[in-house]
Amino acid sequence: MNKFFKYFIYFFISIMVIAAAGYFYIKIQFPKVSAAPDMKIVPTAEMVNRGKYLAYGFASCIDCHSDNDYNKLNAPLVEGTEGKGGRDYGEGAGFVPAANITSDIQTGIGGWTDGEIFRAITMGVDKNGEPLGPMMPYMFFRNMDENDIKAIIAYIRTLPAINNKVPKHEFNFPVNLIFRTIPTNPDFKKFPDSTDIVSIGNYYSIGCKACHSPMEKGEFIQDKQFAGGLEFPAPKGGIVRSANISPDEETGIGKWTKDQFIHKFRTSASPEVTGITVKEGEFNTIMPWTYYGNVCTDEDLGAVYDYLMSQKPVKNYVQKFTPPDKYSSK
Repeated sequence: MNKFFKYFIYFFISIMVIAAAGYFYIKIQFPKVSAAPDMKIVPTAEMVNRGKYLAYGFASCIDCHSDNDYNKLNAPLVEGTEGKGGRDYGEGAGFVPAANITSDIQTGIGGWTDGEIFRAITMGVDKNGEPLGPMMPYMFFRNMDENDIKAIIAYIRTLPAINNKVPKHEFNFPVNLIFRTIPTNPDFKKFPDSTDIVSIGNYYSIGCKACHSPMEKGEFIQDKQFAGGLEFPAPKGGIVRSANISPDEETGIGKWTKDQFIHKFRTSASPEVTGITVKEGEFNTIMPWTYYGNVCTDEDLGAVYDYLMSQKPVKNYVQKFTPPDKYSSK
């Protein structure tokens, strides 16, 4: 018995040594990304306008890094909070607040170089080389047109400084190690030719993919692309789920026309809708209707529709909302 116990102790110590070695290896060796580029962006009016269009629209920078009024349906922007950060996106991964991306020197990114901001957006590491959570969709931004990333930075630089100290993120174990291995160097793609409407829709579908496509171990489940069903804490309590936006005619948007698709964004951003008060325990959404609906052009929304209609239909019924009194975490 003593001999067996001795072997067990040796085995246990060996496992602990291997685990510790693995832990420190990941901590030291990752993230494996290049240094922040030596970059100085010289903005033009056209560049800033393009960056604003993306930041308010398909890239969702302003939506995620500002305050939204969840007392109103579809949660319109709280004017004057653009870029202040602070909203927690941890959702089980820990405390993962959106950063202050205003030009404030003390609490924002006013002291960052253009190259450091560029690296954060496209490689997923902060000024100090520490990993950002993939809630910041750098995995998609890394495949955008490099000029669009620079345009976003040019616009962000124009945001008025807001002194709002956002606490440092705290990832739970083991996601703190997993998140270190995700950042990679960018693989930029040129913006598609103006005649390739489906590819333009693909380019602009950043948020569609991130919120409407189930993932497993950091990879999209190929046969469930755009099937929806991803769960998020509802703004007024309970659970809200992303819709099935695949072209399935029964459970998706396969019966929608392009005009209906675009009209949905326009009406969802209208004062008649956003003026509706939402009480505790009632449904509200985290879908950025008010941003897309107010900013994105009919042409670009139509391109996204054409892209979605080119995808595989996936039959997946989604219950969009479970109120707090009916939901219990498992």
